[in-house]
Amino acid sequence: MANESTSSTLSELYTEIVAEAQFVASEKSIMRNLVKNYAITGGGKAVEVPVYAQVSAAAVAEATDLSNTAINPTSVTITASEVGVMTTLTDLARNSAPRNVAGDIGKLFGEGLARKQDADLTVLFDGFSTALGDGTGAISPAVIFNALSTLRASSLPTNECAVVLHPKIAYDLKSGMTNTFAGLDTESSNEALRSGFVGKLAGMNVFETSNLANTGTAGDYKGGAFHKDALAIAMMQDVKVETQRDASLRADEIVATSVYGVGEIHDSYGIELHYDSSIQ
Repeated sequence: MANESTSSTLSELYTEIVAEAQFVASEKSIMRNLVKNYAITGGGKAVEVPVYAQVSAAAVAEATDLSNTAINPTSVTITASEVGVMTTLTDLARNSAPRNVAGDIGKLFGEGLARKQDADLTVLFDGFSTALGDGTGAISPAVIFNALSTLRASSLPTNECAVVLHPKIAYDLKSGMTNTFAGLDTESSNEALRSGFVGKLAGMNVFETSNLANTGTAGDYKGGAFHKDALAIAMMQDVKVETQRDASLRADEIVATSVYGVGEIHDSYGIELHYDSSIQ
């Protein structure tokens, strides 16, 4: 039987894989930092998140008893499952490579796991009950302010909200902000022209990611504007790398896995942005 080893007992080669994989995963994932994060501990593979309704206060006359307010939260269960990627690194490939194969594998594994996390979270935009756009028109700055007005109507603080768009959709947003890239004498317009990113609009940070699924029509992507409590990711196990030696193959199997679940927590805290890019 082949010997097995974990990240704590790996050789110097595989220690490099672990470090690179964890670094790349944290740098490449956008959504994980924009949503609520929970840890699944103490057994089981699920976490139950309580969802409380808003409570209203009322005026009370002096020496009058307060009426009782029942607190009866609902809950959302997020169940974790495994995702992973594996490759077989032969001795010949490792020893003859002109560069650090371990680092390259770690980078690929980290990027793959980060993209999977982002994709699993962004697909939840489609579940928001409130939607702007029908996938036939281009997005504009007015749409972002419209989304903000809806979020603010739910008493959500602007600085805890974010917008996530596909780069092709964001192109039209930048076009509208910059007078079709001719430039406007505004800070936001100059920043979009200078850096290529929207940065902040209507008080919300605007992010771009290619990890948004196409709806089936060219240039048609569903983004989202949401508060950080709208969605959640529950981590049971972050990036983990293990190896197993196959002596007869003269190679090592290298496996990277992560165990997590995602879910929608507050439906009214998010807005689907369904627009079509003017460029393909």
